[in-house]
Amino acid sequence: MKTVYHKSDSRGYADHGWLKSHHTFSFANYHNPERMHFGVLRVLNDDQVASGMGFGTHPHRDMEIISIPLEGDLEHKDSIGTTSVIRKGEIQVMSAGTGVQHSEYNKNKDELVKFLQIWIIPNKMNVEPRYDQISIKEGEKLNDFQQILSPNPDDEGVWIHQNACFNLAKFEKGNSKEYKLHDSKNGVYIFILSGSAKVGDQNLETRDGFGIWETDAFTLEATEDSEILLMEVPMDLPRM
Repeated sequence: MKTVYHKSDSRGYADHGWLKSHHTFSFANYHNPERMHFGVLRVLNDDQVASGMGFGTHPHRDMEIISIPLEGDLEHKDSIGTTSVIRKGEIQVMSAGTGVQHSEYNKNKDELVKFLQIWIIPNKMNVEPRYDQISIKEGEKLNDFQQILSPNPDDEGVWIHQNACFNLAKFEKGNSKEYKLHDSKNGVYIFILSGSAKVGDQNLETRDGFGIWETDAFTLEATEDSEILLMEVPMDLPRM
């Protein structure tokens, strides 16, 4: 078993006034050669966007982009004809593929938007761009793992072009659950959205990240009421 621990205050940080962003992995002006990615998990940005502000139209290509709102309303528009608003309790995925342009704005004039922006390196290049958005059905599986993303369109949650599986876990203090990996070549990056938890001897606080791989399973224990995102991804980068 191998592990890596990223304390919340060790992340990169950018303050653009209208945008405040913490970067778990190297992104934009934050470059850390020891934090380029976790397997195919390339970007994990913890973003806060001021009211009425946002990201203007910009391009992406050959990347699976996942947005998970934590607070407020985020408006999305793209070049494949999608206009939508995503809110807490929903998840959005966009396969950039052969190329797509999109914008993201805080829909509201009087409150912040907080959301996670996650990039996964795909296992297929030059796919047709696509968009999907679903409700997560929050709290449906208390003290258990709730799948919100997979590689299979017929499974629960959204799907992407990669052998990845995301789960949300809402645990009450003192509850624990064993997580079994879907593939021995995968690892899991655990991100504490709120509360605190423990994996083995490692204590994890809010916004801490913890990667674990070369194992078949591990046990996650909540030391406080907690909301936790688990991102299981291949550890080997695809050959381009």
